[in-house]
Amino acid sequence: MALDIVDLRSFYSSPLGQVAQRYIGRIVAGRWNNAAGLSIIGIGYAPPYLEQLREGALRVMAFMPAAQGVVNWPGEGITSSALVDTSLLPLPDASIDRVLAVHALETSDFPHEMLGEIWRILMPGGRVLIVAPSRGGVWARADTTPFGHGRPYSRGQLRDLMRETNFSPIHWAEALYVPPFARPSLLRSAAMFERIGGKLALPGAGVHVVEATKQLYSPVPLRASRRRVLPSFNPAPASAGRNRHRDRT
Repeated sequence: MALDIVDLRSFYSSPLGQVAQRYIGRIVAGRWNNAAGLSIIGIGYAPPYLEQLREGALRVMAFMPAAQGVVNWPGEGITSSALVDTSLLPLPDASIDRVLAVHALETSDFPHEMLGEIWRILMPGGRVLIVAPSRGGVWARADTTPFGHGRPYSRGQLRDLMRETNFSPIHWAEALYVPPFARPSLLRSAAMFERIGGKLALPGAGVHVVEATKQLYSPVPLRASRRRVLPSFNPAPASAGRNRHRDRT
């Protein structure tokens, strides 16, 4: 079941939501610290983490599930957000360099189809970064935050899902060791929780963060679809080796 856009916006405007954004955002920025010239798509509710990737990027767009709702993003200028069916993304094959999925996998009724679409739109060597609630974490048990909704995952389950959809994990991380309670004393201690938990690799983190690359063999079969490519989307001029994709719309 998808989350509601109003609840997501409310959470990220709260002190607890800002803590989540800070520590998950650090991992995202650490992995993708150079987005110069890249096309990046966020799927789910990714705007809190996409903002830091906009500088230097060729384009950054936010795709939000139809059942969730959509908000205008960014707040100024031409909107870069759209309401989509995550199992039928309106983009050409091999047109995107990076995909960030946040509040997406755990609420999807068809996670294999969603990852199959991400595989399709990624360029050869493209990467996906997935943030998913951890089955062993306290955050998955607290429905007062978005991470307490949908299906949480263990690392083994995520690894199996990546393999089944032709992705190869290249980096694992965890975040949100601080308990998901909006008590000022806990929020002030969040840095200590994250530092100790991350350094000692303790169990109980709130989310898994996995980065994976697109495998180029045994691709996920495409369905004859009702997919429509966004009319305003023009893939960037590709370098050698990137201009061989076809628009299968």
